[in-house]
Amino acid sequence: MPETTANVHWAAQKERGSFLGIKLTAIAVRLLGRRAVTPVIQLIVLYFFVTGRAARHNVRDYQRRLAAWSGRGNLFPRSRAVFAQYLAFGECMLDRFDVWRGKLRLASIDMDDPDGVRDALLAGGRGQLLICTHLGNLDVCRAMAELGEGVALNVLMHLPNAAHFNRLLGESGDRRLRLMHVGDLDTSAMLELSQRLERGEWIAIAGDRVPEHGGRVVDVDFLGASAAFPQGPWLMAAMLRCPVNLVCCLKHRGRYRIHLRRFADAAGWERGRREAAIARSVANYAAWLGERCLEAPLQWFNFHPYWHGTNGALHAR
Repeated sequence: MPETTANVHWAAQKERGSFLGIKLTAIAVRLLGRRAVTPVIQLIVLYFFVTGRAARHNVRDYQRRLAAWSGRGNLFPRSRAVFAQYLAFGECMLDRFDVWRGKLRLASIDMDDPDGVRDALLAGGRGQLLICTHLGNLDVCRAMAELGEGVALNVLMHLPNAAHFNRLLGESGDRRLRLMHVGDLDTSAMLELSQRLERGEWIAIAGDRVPEHGGRVVDVDFLGASAAFPQGPWLMAAMLRCPVNLVCCLKHRGRYRIHLRRFADAAGWERGRREAAIARSVANYAAWLGERCLEAPLQWFNFHPYWHGTNGALHAR
């Protein structure tokens, strides 16, 4: 879990904990089983809850906004609602260990795919872009690689912000999953991504994290208030001229469900109207994300300031 402060951009925040501690936890899960390690994870979560005042404030802010926006005051527990979200994060960490150990199989995953996105993945041909989110389990990317029966997946993310988890993921030896740092996307990298799409590989990138160093953003309504969303994923889609799909993986009654939606085809975005098309796409993405939050309100694992007026660094961009 990253260390969160009110005036520090999320990408500059240090990852709390150590690689050794995470690795030992993963080994304990493998040797002792999930049930035996669960109390330890809960103690770790309690530590982060007690010592992370800013993160607690950010979670509480999200919960209040979602309840007010939806008009549903019963979305969260009446007592210890913030801690309940921390516990959900701890359960997600245990599930991530299961993913890394190859325990998450197709039979244990439900699919919500009315548009046939998975069929397109299995059919081969040119690859496509998956816009994911920090709602639910981000390791859906690896699950998607399994569901694709060996389809290579390129995951673009801010690697330094989660170095320990990414290192452990790399040690799992899954060659179908390739991690790339979003800060390295220069012209040559974009050309390489285009070539990978032509080979039938897929690209996944989060659409709900504001870029560092003054990256381009779009201000849209999210849960009833203005929030900044990155333009980067949509600009990438426009440059690569590829179809765009939305994906998140939420836990319902003990089972994961992958939600897939066909979203847009960036090949049709004309250069002169590209900015307007991106703004519409970001607004539609934020609306979709809000609806998914209602389905799993405790699974919003974004412990950073998000809305305008809650992050001083945001206004200084």
